Amino acid sequence: MRIYNTLTRQKEEFVPITPGEAKIYACGPTVYNYIHIGNARPICVFDVLRRYLEYRGMKVTFVQNFTDVDDKIIRKANEENSDYLTVSRRYIEEYKKDAEGMNVRPATIHPKATENIEEIQSIISTLIQKGYAYPTENGDVYFRTLKDPGYGKLSHQPLEDLQAGARIATGEIKEDAMDFALWKGAKPGEPYWESPWGHGRPGWHIECSAMARRYLGETIDIHCGGQDLIFPHHENEIAQSECCNGVPFAHYWMHNGYINVDNRKMSKSLGNFFTVREVAKKFGYEPIRYLMVSSHYRTPINYSIDVIDQCKASLERLYNCRENLEFVMKNAAAEEKPEEAQEEKKLDSYRTAFMEAMDDDLNTANALSAIFDLARVINTDLSAASNPSRKLCEYALSLFDELCGVLGLLYQKERNIGEDDQEIEALVQKRTEARKNKDWKTADEIRDTLNARGIVLEDTPQGIKWKRA
Repeated sequence: MRIYNTLTRQKEEFVPITPGEAKIYACGPTVYNYIHIGNARPICVFDVLRRYLEYRGMKVTFVQNFTDVDDKIIRKANEENSDYLTVSRRYIEEYKKDAEGMNVRPATIHPKATENIEEIQSIISTLIQKGYAYPTENGDVYFRTLKDPGYGKLSHQPLEDLQAGARIATGEIKEDAMDFALWKGAKPGEPYWESPWGHGRPGWHIECSAMARRYLGETIDIHCGGQDLIFPHHENEIAQSECCNGVPFAHYWMHNGYINVDNRKMSKSLGNFFTVREVAKKFGYEPIRYLMVSSHYRTPINYSIDVIDQCKASLERLYNCRENLEFVMKNAAAEEKPEEAQEEKKLDSYRTAFMEAMDDDLNTANALSAIFDLARVINTDLSAASNPSRKLCEYALSLFDELCGVLGLLYQKERNIGEDDQEIEALVQKRTEARKNKDWKTADEIRDTLNARGIVLEDTPQGIKWKRA
């Protein structure tokens, strides 16, 4: 598999540190509100990365953190006359509901920043000892950016350009405007922990360095997240981790592109800001996931009502393919035909196309095209008219579900099951008997009754197929 590495700006063959294993760290949400559709993209994309590596037989340790203490969380708690723990715990649970709705597998480990204070303080102490960090009189601790000769290597920005945009905010006591906070001295009313530098709490960047080291080691295989995190978050993670540990922090860096809304940048001020929960209430969760995997992860994607409707329609085509195949399989011939061995090879070619796409920097767009090509073959070669064997149908269905499963799609297996299904099946069977007996009046009456209930009947050589309109 080849991965586009943001660090080197080129595709590279993925060679894990330990053969057959992959250690991945993905930046998770700051839990002060429901996740928005921009958050959904890295969540879904890197879930697919994990699924694909596991599909290829690798053991994956996937760590995704929760930032559960932060300025935004504290502000939200103050607005609610609550506390940061109440706010963060609530929105961690809401995140889990949305992630489950989008069929995102729980991480191997979901660490919280507040559970890793000891590890955070250990890294800060080492950086101070090595001269890469310094405490100030107000309890802050800053990283000396100019002391790190490699600073800027991820964002590929010259240090002088970064310095030009740096400012010292009111209340900060820095040696240089480029220095960033590792530890923040506590302000009145804020949560804090005891430290050698006084009461305070960790800075945002140091939290991820600490959790990555604790759960994955000093050097990890892949670090991933949104494009907006390249600078300063990931740049600062590299600086503090490598200066502390003296070894490379991550071998590969993967970043997904932005999401626009109606071709404009998503922004609360523009009124085009949507949470996953809001979109799911109108369209369901699966079209959101489909949208996130329908384009290559590094390209920008656009969210709109028309686009999400197209996603729903595309999913419907895939579900119809599966349901048609299940119907054919239920009535399929028991005996294999000699030519079906060649048909299996034809089906296998779509697995090959799928894997070639995924091996090319996780190209889910081309992988999805391979699935639709497979669906077209299933619909034509394994239709009721062609009367395939049950074994061939089972083989095709297994392959279809296998590939859709890697992308995390078609997970609503029982989506059309209703309380009256048995009654409908009985009416369909009764109509079938009436037609056998040439009782056309009864058959037509049953058909009209079912149509009035929104049930569409389709007569096939292998029996009557029905679905809800």
